Amino acid sequence: MSRIVAMFALFLIFAFPASAAGLVEEDISLPVSFGEGRRAVTLSLEALVVRPDDGKAHPLVVLSHGAPRKAEDRDGMHARAQMSKAREFARRGWVAVAVMRRGYGRSEGEYVESSGKCNDPDYLAAGRISADDIRQTIVAMAKMPYVDASKVISVGQSAGGFATVALTADPPPGLVAAISFAGGRGSAKPDEVCTPDRLVEAFRAFGKTSRIPMLWVYTENDRFFGPRLSRRFHAAFTEAGGRAQFIAAPAFGEDGHLLFSTKGASIWVPYVEQFLAAQTLTQFARPLPPRNDRDISYPRGLSEKGKVAFRDYLDAAGHKAFSLSSTGAYGWKSGRRISDEAVEMAVEICAKYSSRHCYTVMVDDEAVQ
Repeated sequence: MSRIVAMFALFLIFAFPASAAGLVEEDISLPVSFGEGRRAVTLSLEALVVRPDDGKAHPLVVLSHGAPRKAEDRDGMHARAQMSKAREFARRGWVAVAVMRRGYGRSEGEYVESSGKCNDPDYLAAGRISADDIRQTIVAMAKMPYVDASKVISVGQSAGGFATVALTADPPPGLVAAISFAGGRGSAKPDEVCTPDRLVEAFRAFGKTSRIPMLWVYTENDRFFGPRLSRRFHAAFTEAGGRAQFIAAPAFGEDGHLLFSTKGASIWVPYVEQFLAAQTLTQFARPLPPRNDRDISYPRGLSEKGKVAFRDYLDAAGHKAFSLSSTGAYGWKSGRRISDEAVEMAVEICAKYSSRHCYTVMVDDEAVQ
């Protein structure tokens, strides 16, 4: 690594804004408690916190992730995958915490939210257990000096959206609104849901006691929960008494299930802003400015295509690294569990396109110097 640093210093010195202006971004292990009395257990949940850097307390938004179809993919998930979404809320005056539920990523605890067999799922139990992780996250975050726990919103996607719906059926103190993007569970494969009628009835059951105002966003080409099924979810929930504004967004990409993402921000952010305004929950009259791409100092020798890749790198989640050759070839890798792994893979990718040595110029959000 010392040779890499030395050679790099000869031809490259640069810096970059790691985040949107005026924000604090922190990776934390959040201690949360589950159970009561002698059975109570405290576990650490992997979390990412993004908040305004103004020394003031702000209301809280909890971001809840989905569940992959393959169980083996749960360990590879990480809170930083929600960085761009957390920034959008923090820029608008919220403390955003993206938390990994038990059994995902580096969070402690066993995976406990399974809905069971495909032909006999217990969606109610799965939703309630998932909601408990959100509930305990709120309890833990309420202790932070920068959090105003009198106003809390829960925002989830897919299984996280379903957990958010379940949370509104038994809301914790301070919960004032909730948003579900493509909420549901039990998608076994594209366009197939395990015992869908049972899932509809779970939404109906939650609607019987849910009175928190909600926003539900689904797309016309969702390959997990298609438009006919999502409308059944909404009808069952609202007929039972639940309050949910339903948005049928246009088709997005190859699978609209992924609308709640960086690429989909131009679509979903206005939905969220309008919903929060209707609930008188707008915090900042004007959002804090995002990162200005014109302020980025790029590594020397990058082509225009390379600069696009570098901007993508800056927004990427997980441990990551960017490597460069004096020929202008580059390679980068993100989403790794440890930095050393990202460095090794980035150098290997770069080396495929260069006859000269490739050097690591950035690891995570730090320039190598």
